[in-house]
Amino acid sequence: MTVADELEPATPETEATEAEEPIKQRKNGLYPGVSDELAESMKSGWADTELHGLEPIAQAAETAARRAALSARFPGDRLVIPSGNLKTRSNDTEYPFRASVEYAYLTGNQTEDGVLVLEPVADGHEATIYLLPRSDRENGEFWLSGQGELWVGRRHSLTESAKLYGIPAGDVRELADRLREATGPVRVVRGYDAGVEAALTDKVTAERDDELRVFLSEARLVKDGFEIGELQKAVDSTVRGFEDVVRVLDKAEATSERYIEGTFFLRARVEGNDVGYGSICAAGPHATTLHWVRNDGPVRSGDLLLLDAGVETHTYYTADVTRTLPVNGAFSEIQKKIYDAVYDAQEAGIGAVRPGGKYRDFHDAAQHVLAERLVEWGLVEGPVERVLELGLQRRWTLHGTGHMLGMDVHDCAAARVESYVDGTLEPGMVLTVEPGLYFQADDLTVPEEYRGIGVRIEDDILVTDDGNRNLSAGLPRRSDEVEAWMAALKGARE
Repeated sequence: MTVADELEPATPETEATEAEEPIKQRKNGLYPGVSDELAESMKSGWADTELHGLEPIAQAAETAARRAALSARFPGDRLVIPSGNLKTRSNDTEYPFRASVEYAYLTGNQTEDGVLVLEPVADGHEATIYLLPRSDRENGEFWLSGQGELWVGRRHSLTESAKLYGIPAGDVRELADRLREATGPVRVVRGYDAGVEAALTDKVTAERDDELRVFLSEARLVKDGFEIGELQKAVDSTVRGFEDVVRVLDKAEATSERYIEGTFFLRARVEGNDVGYGSICAAGPHATTLHWVRNDGPVRSGDLLLLDAGVETHTYYTADVTRTLPVNGAFSEIQKKIYDAVYDAQEAGIGAVRPGGKYRDFHDAAQHVLAERLVEWGLVEGPVERVLELGLQRRWTLHGTGHMLGMDVHDCAAARVESYVDGTLEPGMVLTVEPGLYFQADDLTVPEEYRGIGVRIEDDILVTDDGNRNLSAGLPRRSDEVEAWMAALKGARE
C-alpha cells in the first residue's frame, strides 16, 4: 500500500475548512513540503472528465416512491437521513464503507458523508442529496488529501449525482451551517453522522427521531418488485457460492475452515458487493456455536460442516442461507437422524408461511416438530405441550426460527413488535425459516453419540399472494438429495 507522504488523512471536519487552511503535512512524510512550482503544475493540464448522458439508477422510481411515502408520513417536518462517515480501522486506514440502510433505501447512493434532507413545503417536501463534490484542484486537495480523488478514486460531480439519483444535489460541506439555522420540527436518523447530529442538537428529540427510524424500518417489511429481484440475485449467487465450497472440501480438509470462508467470499466479491454478514463456516463441534465466525478450526472427514452464508448484491440486498453438509459426502446414521428431524421441522415451518397467517406461525410449527423428536428420543420428558409451554426444547434449539430479510440480514429490526413478531404476513415479505438442533460437546444430558453435532437448515422465503416461494430452492435440502448433489459436484470436478 502506498503512503500519502505529503499530508495527514483528511476527515469530513477538516475538508470543510481546507479552502481556508493549508493541507497538513504527514508527520513522517518523505517529502519536506510542496514547492510553489509543483503546486502550480498540479493545478492545470487535466482533461475535462464530466460525464454526460447519464441515465437514472435502476431503482430511481422505487426510491422516489419511498421518499414520497416518507414525506406523507411526516408532513411539515424537516427530515435528515445521513449516509455515515468512514471509520478508522488502524492509524490512517479505514474500514470498507457501507452506507446506512435508511439512506441507501431512500436514495440508492452509497457514498460516505452523504446526507438526504427533505425540506417541508406546502404540498409535501423537497428533497436534496448533499454529497462531497469533485476534489478541488485549485487548493491541491485532489492529490494531497488522503481522501482526494488521486488517492481513492473519482467522485461523481454534483450535476452527475443529480441525474443518477433523480434528486437535486448540494455540497455537504455547507450543510452543517444550514442545519444550525433551520427552524421548525426536525427529525434525524441517529448513529451515523456525529457532525450532523451536533448541528441539530438543540432541534431534535429522541422520541421524534425514534419515530422516524421505526417508520423507515417498517417501510421495508413489504418488498417492492425491484427488491425481490435483488434478493433473488443474492440467493442465486449464494447457491453458486455453496457449490464452490463443496468442490473444494478436500482443500479445506488440508487447511481449515478459512479455506471455506475464502472460497465463498470470492464468489461474493466477484458477483456482488460483499458477503452480507460474517460467514459461519463451522465444522465438527463448532456447528453447535450459533455465530461461529472465527473459522479457524479443522475440517475433518466424518464431521458435519454447517455453512451459513449469503452474498450481498451491489444494491445491498443480502441472501441468508444455511446448509449442513457431511464433509465426506455421506451422513452417518446419527447425523442423518438429527438432520432429518431438522428438515421435517423446516418443512412444517415453510408450510406455515402464507398471507394472512401470523408471523409466529412458522416458528411455532417448526418448534412443535423438534419438541416431538426430543420427546421421542427420550431427551426430554413429555408431553410435547408441556415441553413447549416451559420452553424445555430450547436447550437444544436455542434460537428463533427465522427473521425478516432485506438490506440488513436481520432486516426491519427497529419495527414495532406489533408490526413484526406479533404481525400478520403479507405478500412481498421475505423471511428466513431456519430451525436447528445443537448438541454441545459437553452436554452430559444427551447420549455421547449426539454430542458435538449441530444442524441448521435455512432458506429465504417470499410470501406470495397464494402461499410462498422458496427463493433458495436451488440448493437441495433433503438428506438423500444433499448427498447426491455433493457426489455430482465432486464427480464433475474429477
